[in-house]
Amino acid sequence: MAAETQATEGQTTSKGEAPIKPEYIIQREVNKAAATEAALPAEEESKGEKKSGQNKKRAAKNKPKPRQNAERLCRSVAIGEECTIGAACKSSHDVAAFMEKKEPDLGLQCPIFDEFGKCVFGLRCRYAMAHTTAEFTQVVDNEKLQKTQPNQVLNQMSRDMQIRLRKHQEKFPRTQEFDVQWQASMKDNGAQAGSANTEESARDAQDDTVKTEQASKRQRKARGRIDYRGKTYLAPLTTVGNLPFRRVCKEFGVNITCSEMAIAGNIIQGQGSELALLKRHASEDIFGVQLAGNRADIVGKAAEFVSNNCDVDFIDLNMGCPIDMAFNNGGGSALLAHPRKIERIVRTMLAATDCDITVKFRTGISRDVNVAHKLVPQFASWGTALGTLHGRSRQQRYTKVADWDYIGECQNVAETMPLFGGGDVMSWEDYWGHMETQKQCDGIMIGRGALIKPWLFREIEERRVWDISASERLDMLRQFTRFGMEHWGTDTQGIANVRRYLLEWQSFLHRYIPAGILEVLPQKINERPPAFVGRNDLETLLSSPLASDWVKISEMLLGPVPDDFTFVPKHKSNSYE
Repeated sequence: MAAETQATEGQTTSKGEAPIKPEYIIQREVNKAAATEAALPAEEESKGEKKSGQNKKRAAKNKPKPRQNAERLCRSVAIGEECTIGAACKSSHDVAAFMEKKEPDLGLQCPIFDEFGKCVFGLRCRYAMAHTTAEFTQVVDNEKLQKTQPNQVLNQMSRDMQIRLRKHQEKFPRTQEFDVQWQASMKDNGAQAGSANTEESARDAQDDTVKTEQASKRQRKARGRIDYRGKTYLAPLTTVGNLPFRRVCKEFGVNITCSEMAIAGNIIQGQGSELALLKRHASEDIFGVQLAGNRADIVGKAAEFVSNNCDVDFIDLNMGCPIDMAFNNGGGSALLAHPRKIERIVRTMLAATDCDITVKFRTGISRDVNVAHKLVPQFASWGTALGTLHGRSRQQRYTKVADWDYIGECQNVAETMPLFGGGDVMSWEDYWGHMETQKQCDGIMIGRGALIKPWLFREIEERRVWDISASERLDMLRQFTRFGMEHWGTDTQGIANVRRYLLEWQSFLHRYIPAGILEVLPQKINERPPAFVGRNDLETLLSSPLASDWVKISEMLLGPVPDDFTFVPKHKSNSYE
């Protein structure tokens, strides 16, 4: 009788809760306890601070304890080569001492050595014994090394290029020339000149800028060659949209990928962390870089740099980011209040580059004041290759339901420019409903839906629900860690980065509800799950909202965490509210 009562209580779901089969629901008190622990990962928030948005004081907590130079083995010595720095090198050259204090290896197979035939981390690798002799020399598989395809990761900036940017030695002639001509056109027409005259003058200035023989050849080769319609598009996702994650999504069949949002000013200043965002894996066959900024000259220079030095198919202008840091600086969604500034930025990007220019934007800034329908025809007239509209305002961020009817209205005025929509798509039914039944857009950009279930792209292609098993989901995470070690490295710092990004991703992944335990399909992105158990222990673990359980999952793949390890999630998924 008690069991029947518990099932009956579990079957009654609150508004906004996902409909899970009653035999998998556990007592509601457990759900409250889990939610409390998940919502209060940091001491600061237990003192009454705001519990929505991002954990803004998490960075120092998640940062691994830095090693002293004397504790680190010189990179050259680690691979058996002579140190080129000599006496000035601050790292240790004592191999025996390093090996004595080194943390235990994490396994018997090094992912980098297995893939490429040589590990560039040598003795520093946490799988070093897989490619190290008893004399501490490095093994090289020459046959595999010769077969390995070069340049798997593109757009890697050299140290010399970074120095040139920092010293302001890099030139941006196309941006500067267009800027001069734009200002001249404004002066000639007057500040209150009609929009038509201004647009015509600016367009003439753009044409004059690119009419060199070399530029014309590049233009014919690059711009306008991609038909975006009908392709699936993985949204640019800060932090979690890293290169290894994009590779996982490519394995599941996504067509278009884009870098994480890069700040234009940081790129032209040569900041290493920002330049790293430009990297592209060879498997990303349609790839773009997203830039954010609020000044036409700065964004134009960054776009010109990317166009000249990177292998990209398009450059996207971010006008959708709702976070305070971007908005308060006049970038991201704040640009929606300044259409003339948008025009200048977009036209500058077009004049300074050879690839497609695309734009991502929201319905507006305020919830009840839509402006996108006024901007879409202008984007098309300026020559933008693609527009992507998130069906929410900046004020809404990721709460409430995306307005797909409004996206459909905007598509009707997009003229020849393809318009993609975005918001709340988490199933193949959602996708094809917007694409074919409602005919509201030319394609769909998917963000949170892909973070929660990256296999969504395969479901869309095959038009079926995939009741993926817990072991298959763990294999996906194992693949991510392998891609991550190839990208960030297999030394202690590299493993720490892989673990950090895996845990950040898990803050979304745990929200997936296995299809086999749902009473009603498909799962809706804004429906929160009541506390439930999976069909086996692993499925239950993968669905846990507790950061401590996410750490356990990382230990299954990357070995035990250091004694001083801490983790505070960046995203608290306030779309449940």
